[in-house]
Amino acid sequence: MTGYSRAKFPHWIKQYGECDTREVVLARDGKGVTQDSMCRAVAGTWYSPYDDKTLDSASKIDIDHMVPLANAWRSGADTWSTDKRKKFANDLDHSQLIAVSAGSNRSKGDQSPDQWAPPNKDYWCTYSRAWTDVKYGYGLSITAPEKNKLVEMLNTCD
Repeated sequence: MTGYSRAKFPHWIKQYGECDTREVVLARDGKGVTQDSMCRAVAGTWYSPYDDKTLDSASKIDIDHMVPLANAWRSGADTWSTDKRKKFANDLDHSQLIAVSAGSNRSKGDQSPDQWAPPNKDYWCTYSRAWTDVKYGYGLSITAPEKNKLVEMLNTCD
């Protein structure tokens, strides 16, 4: 994809003290999380809604960008300033960042919902709402197949 580089989205920036974005999300999304003096999660459990797994080590967790950086690039972020891409990559206000199992995040890669959906169908409603929130909030485009899959996923909502 022309011009894309993950480095164009500065991520895991310091949020406060020694805590970077990854560590803040680990603390937010985990239960019983204990952090050391450098803000690293040294204990806790995390639930990965993508694959319905509970994990007991931060090393088994990835922080997923709900809308992957490469997907955002293809959807309009290629025209953004570096500052806006940095905000997007570290956004704690929208539904953009979530702690999930490393395996599920790597399986997803940079794919949109029409290419990959969480194996845990009980999470489809939340996933599609979060995806839509981020895309709408940042003015990113969606493709027709992406929209069709999002509608299918939204139809699982109660």
